[in-house]
Amino acid sequence: MSVSIEEQLPERPARRDHIPLGILFMLGATVMFSCSSAISKWQVVDYPIGEVLFIRTLTSLLVCALLILPSAGLGVFHTRRPRDHFMRGLAQAISQTFIVIAFSLMPLAGAVAINFSAPLFATLASALVLKETVGMARWSALIVGFLGVLIVAAPGADSFQTGALFALANAVMYGSVTAAVRGMTATESSGTLTMYQMVVLTVIFSTFLPFGFVMPTGIDGALMAANGAANGLGQYWWTRALHLAPASAVTPFYYFSLVWAIVIGFAVWGDVPTIGLLLGSAIVVGSGLFLLWRESRR
Repeated sequence: MSVSIEEQLPERPARRDHIPLGILFMLGATVMFSCSSAISKWQVVDYPIGEVLFIRTLTSLLVCALLILPSAGLGVFHTRRPRDHFMRGLAQAISQTFIVIAFSLMPLAGAVAINFSAPLFATLASALVLKETVGMARWSALIVGFLGVLIVAAPGADSFQTGALFALANAVMYGSVTAAVRGMTATESSGTLTMYQMVVLTVIFSTFLPFGFVMPTGIDGALMAANGAANGLGQYWWTRALHLAPASAVTPFYYFSLVWAIVIGFAVWGDVPTIGLLLGSAIVVGSGLFLLWRESRR
């Protein structure tokens, strides 16, 4: 009697959440993403956006391959969900394009602050689509953190500029991708998620090259490689965070990107932080620290 492949495969053990470790991976990812964002903002002044995105993603793919393939091998590409991987990659390509455009049109900290509405979208998507339980403490931390974002962004008539709209569109896409990744971790490893993401993004961004390419100088080429390395490591850690813990537990710590954005914006572009930016940042970071304390106790 023949036996199906599904019957031969061992049953996957039940997934256990490791929330504190997931939070640490998310914090590390914010540092890498902030460095990558700053380099991207710097480079889109002289180079086409499509070129910056392609070289960054190609380098990220190589970095992730060096991190994942030696231990996982080519078996990391085994999946029963190729369509889901492609749709996730497409959504993330749109998200990354939007945020880089926003970086080119407005200050780094402002774009990052508006992007911080993403965890709220991620939590809403996780609750509605994945049926995750979001307790009162998590909802409170998310809402308080989002109020801090509103203080930073100071929404008003002058906020509805082109750059801000692209940043907000990125936040919606980022939130959707976060929920999608959490849903796929039930069957896909973090290595599989990361490698498929990098491959799909590289292929998509390669289609941008015919619309503009400028040969980079030696220094700019090195910066582009560093951009991709930081982004690749950040993507790997971000995916690991979502694989280890519920989206509603780790995504609030994406708020820490604002701290790095303030520091980098001041050091590189001389952007002096406003009172609203500092107050809102304190609220955002405070909500994240409260959640870290609560989840660590649990």
